Amino acid sequence: MLKHGPKSAGEIAQAFELTPATVSYHLSQLKKAGLLIEEKQKNFIYYSLDVTVFEEILVWFQSLGGGNKNEKK
Repeated sequence: MLKHGPKSAGEIAQAFELTPATVSYHLSQLKKAGLLIEEKQKNFIYYSLDVTVFEEILVWFQSLGGGNKNEKK
């Protein structure tokens, strides 16, 4: 959902038919884990993916030998 752009907690709650409190709790956990970025705009907070975390994971996998299978050694 967030790969298409930032969303507010209310938009996320509506999409998953969850209470705003439930969504807020889970968003705070994801933010603590470093997976989300929050941006405050007036009375709303918008959440987006922190892609740097995913890029770091990919680099880590590649360092373990998980690079391109077509590469010649």
